[in-house]
Amino acid sequence: MANAGDDKKLVTILTAAEPQTQLMAMVLTMNAAKAGAKSHILLCGPAADIALKDAPETATAPQPPKAMSPQGLMKIIMEKTGTTVEVCAIYLPGKGVDASVLIEGVTPAKPGVMGARIVAPDTQVMSF
Repeated sequence: MANAGDDKKLVTILTAAEPQTQLMAMVLTMNAAKAGAKSHILLCGPAADIALKDAPETATAPQPPKAMSPQGLMKIIMEKTGTTVEVCAIYLPGKGVDASVLIEGVTPAKPGVMGARIVAPDTQVMSF
């Protein structure tokens, strides 16, 4: 059973503005990664704000029950599971900024690569 998740992939697409939804997406992604899925997170629209160095308080404020924030858990996921995090390709141009506003390790997505990742065999897509 140790190899059961070796070929499993997860793409979490997060667009929701609500901090509780953002945090739950991170919780589920973290647990899937711990269970062996190779995980990837795509942040679009208001959810991409959690990847900003100067993120809104909703992205950084601790939430019950474990006093974790969406951005805080996302950073832990990146560090502890090797999960890659990207923002939608149109997010930065839409804000009129460049990638320098993103926290370390987060990059803009390449649509062709992301499209292929979504349809790859053994990939589960989770969307919030």
